[in-house]
Amino acid sequence: MKKLLLAGIVGTSLFAVSCSTVNKAKDAQAVRSEFLKMKGDWQIVSINYDKTYKIKPFDEGADAQCFVGSHWRFIPNNYSGSYTLNGGGSCPNVIQPIKVDIKGNVFTFKKIADGTKAKQNTAGYTLNVINSTTDQFSLEQNVPFEGNSIKVVYNFERTGMDYTK
Repeated sequence: MKKLLLAGIVGTSLFAVSCSTVNKAKDAQAVRSEFLKMKGDWQIVSINYDKTYKIKPFDEGADAQCFVGSHWRFIPNNYSGSYTLNGGGSCPNVIQPIKVDIKGNVFTFKKIADGTKAKQNTAGYTLNVINSTTDQFSLEQNVPFEGNSIKVVYNFERTGMDYTK
């Protein structure tokens, strides 16, 4: 009788674990499919914010307008990518590798410095995905300032799926 009871408990435990694993796999696949929609090359075509403030996004030391025309690449097989600021005028020339994640409408990324691994960098940026279609999307960032929050919206358009560059 004890062996039968033990077999029943073990069987129930294995069933519960397998169901949990299946649900985790489905959740992971849903997250991956969200990120796959962003696969490819994108360009920021405009940035909307209250122009009375001077915004310097993502700790680059560059004005927000330097990001208009910037090139962003998202590679979903390893959740990596990069962004490139074209430079010119008072804008710096920057090529920045990043690690990206997306869960639902929450988009996060962190900058990766040369010679470091992504897991060594715990700081990053969190933005909300809004108005997403196949060829365009927007990221909304709430930037804290003097006890308030300034809303910054980055509008992206797809430029391609070329990974040879």
